[in-house]
Amino acid sequence: MIKTIKYVGQSADELFGSRDEITANVEDAVKKIIAEVRENGDAAIKKYSATFDGFEADRFEVTENEFEEAFDKLSEDFIETLKKSIENIRLFHEKQLKSGFELDLGDRIIGQKITPVEKAGIYVPGGTAAYPSTVLMNAVPAKIAGVGCIVMATPVKANGKVNPEVLVAAKLCGVDRVFKMGGAQAIAALAYGTETVPKVDVITGPGRDYVATAKKLVYGVACGIDMIAGPSEILVLADGSAKAEYVAADMLSQAEHDKIASAILITDSANLAEQVKCELYKQVEKLDRREVAISSLEKRCRIILTDNLEDAIEVCNEYAPEHLELAVEEPFVLLQKVKNAGSVFLGHNTPEAVGDYYAGTNHTLPTSGTARFSSPLSVDDFMKSTQYVYYSDEALKRAANDIITFAESEGLGAHAQCVVVRLKK
Repeated sequence: MIKTIKYVGQSADELFGSRDEITANVEDAVKKIIAEVRENGDAAIKKYSATFDGFEADRFEVTENEFEEAFDKLSEDFIETLKKSIENIRLFHEKQLKSGFELDLGDRIIGQKITPVEKAGIYVPGGTAAYPSTVLMNAVPAKIAGVGCIVMATPVKANGKVNPEVLVAAKLCGVDRVFKMGGAQAIAALAYGTETVPKVDVITGPGRDYVATAKKLVYGVACGIDMIAGPSEILVLADGSAKAEYVAADMLSQAEHDKIASAILITDSANLAEQVKCELYKQVEKLDRREVAISSLEKRCRIILTDNLEDAIEVCNEYAPEHLELAVEEPFVLLQKVKNAGSVFLGHNTPEAVGDYYAGTNHTLPTSGTARFSSPLSVDDFMKSTQYVYYSDEALKRAANDIITFAESEGLGAHAQCVVVRLKK
């Protein structure tokens, strides 16, 4: 049953329930998998692929013949669609490129240089659907950043085949190597390397329980990651000008992802709230993924009725949704008041799917309220900065007393001494 709640100052937790720990704790199991991959390498990957995917093979790297077969299976129209999407993503992400800087202060220089990571790992889920869009959203920013080697991992079915759309997307984006492996074992292989799989510097891409937990465990120890993603979310903030048919369709676009995905409407129109509820029940019956979407609506769907849009945006900012649609008469005015959201879709003709596939903005977004402090996947996730400093003899002499005073105040005599020895000359 879809819940309709009148907003009277409740907190986000009171309105929507907790978004923490909504999946089972699998950390112990993931730790075991990671340890075995570190110890046994390829043998562990093959073992877990057979156990979890029913896939047994001596070789799990995709061959050139498999790429060619994938291209043969797809229509020219779809390949052209992929190319158009890649170009849109490239145009947007090229604007994110940063350059270093240098301040020449006479006898001292301070600066920062920007360098891409050498190897990046991309995880592309398999599961109940295929996600060529995930390939594009991860690989294109990595290429723009200048990553030297892009390695992709994706699970397969028992027949040992990777979805052809995924393989074609990988080839068009310039992914260097693709491995047939999924789950925590894939993350462990990318993080630590095996006889076949190269060790990478950063891992990006979404995944459920085991993948998210594995990323959490390898982060800061073996490599960097983009984020720990939770279930999909959409929040539609709508006024009386919105069409119920559109709003319901957009909410279902996330509800069909996962049984614990969140689809939320916040509106100041009681009439729209009732119409959307009716549309949700009507439209969900027509979906191929009907059972998934119904479970999501029953567990995680909310319709929040507020007195005005000011209250609506306040609730929205506290919730910090992954996807936010502003289905209002003046969306650009309301955009200025948005503080916390992964990606914002403006007006009545910009459904979330535009961003998922085509607009060029990234669809790998912070979930579970983490938009309060984190950002969408970008070129920055594949780059790092290095600072540098140069002091001449005279510059060090001028700063010496301050540096020595600072070091001695912290009780670090050797820090002070490394300046003192240079003054003696």
